[in-house]
Amino acid sequence: MSKSPYVVAALTAILIAVTQFYHAPTPELPGSSSGSAAETKDTNAATDTTVELASLDALAVKGRAPKTGYEREQFGQRWSDDVTVEFGHNGCDTRNDILRRDLTNVAIKDNTHGCVVLSGTVHDPYSGTDIAFQRGKSTSSAVQIDHVVPLADAWQKGAQTWTPEQRRNFANDPRNLLAVNGRLNQQKGAGDAATWLPPNKTFRCEYAQRIIEVKSAYGLWVTQAEHDALARQLAHCA
Repeated sequence: MSKSPYVVAALTAILIAVTQFYHAPTPELPGSSSGSAAETKDTNAATDTTVELASLDALAVKGRAPKTGYEREQFGQRWSDDVTVEFGHNGCDTRNDILRRDLTNVAIKDNTHGCVVLSGTVHDPYSGTDIAFQRGKSTSSAVQIDHVVPLADAWQKGAQTWTPEQRRNFANDPRNLLAVNGRLNQQKGAGDAATWLPPNKTFRCEYAQRIIEVKSAYGLWVTQAEHDALARQLAHCA
């Protein structure tokens, strides 16, 4: 017995509905992180930390070499432009290069080919506060350029064997330089991560990352205490 047109139409509609149900994408539940931006961000952060830990573990761990023979002059003239790192041979000294890079609302002195910084504001990463910079004998020291890996620390952890050109590059490499609070820079001195960390805790992760990047690039080693201090900071990066 043949089915009526109405029955056929009803059965066809049911078949289409069932097919659509089984082929429809599974809806994402509210709050689900599957495929979300948050999950991607967390994954990237975890990956970055893993890479940084691997870079840290790749650094040689040794004791400090004697400081014998260390002089600032071993790393060349202060803020030399005669280097092959970034900003080298651009006609401006390294200190002003970093001030222009790190400061906002920068005012440049006339007739210096866009080089000499007269004033500006730096968001100091070490304290987390804003500091007004004004060029002058009694005011310039409020903002100083810090070697993230201090020159004396580098001297005791591998730089003694470098050529003068390598030491000059290291002392002027923008990767190792930050415009910071002058008082905190003096407080840090030649301390490594085992003896000094920025008071601004939110910057400590990046601070550790910078140290690892610079020491990896230049083949410097770390002491065991420094290695452990850097590892502790990386644990808070994710």
